[in-house]
Amino acid sequence: MAGTPPFHIKTISQFLELRGLPKPAHPLFSIIDIQPIKEVPRDVPKILVTDLYIIGLKKFFSSKLRLTYGHQDYDFNEGILGHMAPGQVFGFDPEGQKEEMDMRGWFLLIHPDFLWNTPLAKKIKQYEFFDYAVNEALFLSDKEEQTMNNILRLIDQEYHNSIDRLSREIIITQIESLLHYSERFYRRQFVTRQISSHSIISRLEQLLATCFDNASLAANGIPTVRNISEQLNITPNYLSGLLKELTGKSTQQHIQDKVIEKAKERLAATDLSVSEIAFELGFDYPQSFSHLFKNKTNLSPLEFRRSMN
Repeated sequence: MAGTPPFHIKTISQFLELRGLPKPAHPLFSIIDIQPIKEVPRDVPKILVTDLYIIGLKKFFSSKLRLTYGHQDYDFNEGILGHMAPGQVFGFDPEGQKEEMDMRGWFLLIHPDFLWNTPLAKKIKQYEFFDYAVNEALFLSDKEEQTMNNILRLIDQEYHNSIDRLSREIIITQIESLLHYSERFYRRQFVTRQISSHSIISRLEQLLATCFDNASLAANGIPTVRNISEQLNITPNYLSGLLKELTGKSTQQHIQDKVIEKAKERLAATDLSVSEIAFELGFDYPQSFSHLFKNKTNLSPLEFRRSMN
């Protein structure tokens, strides 16, 4: 599917129509029970980008359906909770599907206009997990899954009730509950999946050690959070969220700490000027280096050097 431009879906009705599903009861909000879906139509676009927020709990995938999200492939053999924000690319490739799909779960489709003029309209953009790739999605325990299903049932009940002036407010309150639990479960996952998490941190440290080789810094400059994340094959927000949970520091703070560590070595062990050290560390302007060093150590580079004598 590489190189194929994504098909842009602007409305919930358009999304459901492409999947051969009934029209939504509300144009800006819909719940999809995915158990009756046995196959993905082969004559619809395989790569999609939507204007929607999509929250999905999926379990018991037994088919060979290939799903892509961003630049990653994912094999749905386990139940996961996933979140997608407007503008994110995903797709289905049913070419290898040889059997009917055995699925359990649901999708919640929310158009941003449904949240208009509510606190959640702004707050939903602050949930970092909407930027996580599928291979970083949330694996739920049976108890956690039941919690999410219970909230979804309350939403579904209100969704099918007669619409009144409180319907939207009640639904949005329940959506907020879903997102609060998602946040809690993601934080839990960072801690309980320690083997995987510590493996990422170990790879991060090895990568930073390579990046902060003297020759590499001079040639390539200080590594960015995005560059580091890409080399680790995870999203920037996921990496920073993981590091904050386990170490209390963001990825940017880790990179800056490495800069200061390297700078202290050069200030203490060489006679290079502050400007020469700044350029060696990949800074375009010595003032930027001095400002960061003072901010991190409460000493200027020269004050630190004098303190070493």
